[in-house]
Amino acid sequence: MSTSTPVVLFICVKNGGKSQMAAALMRHDAGDSIAVHSAGTHPRRELNALSRQVIEEIGATMNGEHPKPIDPDLLRTADRIIILGTEAAITPPPELRGTIETWDTDEPSHRGIEGVERMRLVRDDIHRHVHHLHQQLASSPPADPQGGPPVTDRRESRDQ
Repeated sequence: MSTSTPVVLFICVKNGGKSQMAAALMRHDAGDSIAVHSAGTHPRRELNALSRQVIEEIGATMNGEHPKPIDPDLLRTADRIIILGTEAAITPPPELRGTIETWDTDEPSHRGIEGVERMRLVRDDIHRHVHHLHQQLASSPPADPQGGPPVTDRRESRDQ
């Protein structure tokens, strides 16, 4: 059984909002007990200012972060790959070590909610998912680097 730190990669399209928020929330909640990364399938140039603002409201931070593309080695070796929302899509590499999950995150704009209020609702929904993932990782060892679990596409609905 491996005793190394679990590695989580959060992915969204632009890596300027949702995946960065998830990473900041996991770092805030888990500290150094989980190695946290984020990336985008089509990264934008800068972080979303409202995402940063609502993360800082609860004491977490995105300091030092910037949008970045997916690192193929990290994608292959991460214990958990979390895709936020339904717009981002990845092709699993042949030697994938961990599991892939898609989180169906809340999108308040579909209900006419915009601005900082929208972003707070998105943050809170992502935080619920992050808390659940943190609990899972804290109670189970990371994948065996010599032959981790098979790829799964467990869609975690926000209604759970």
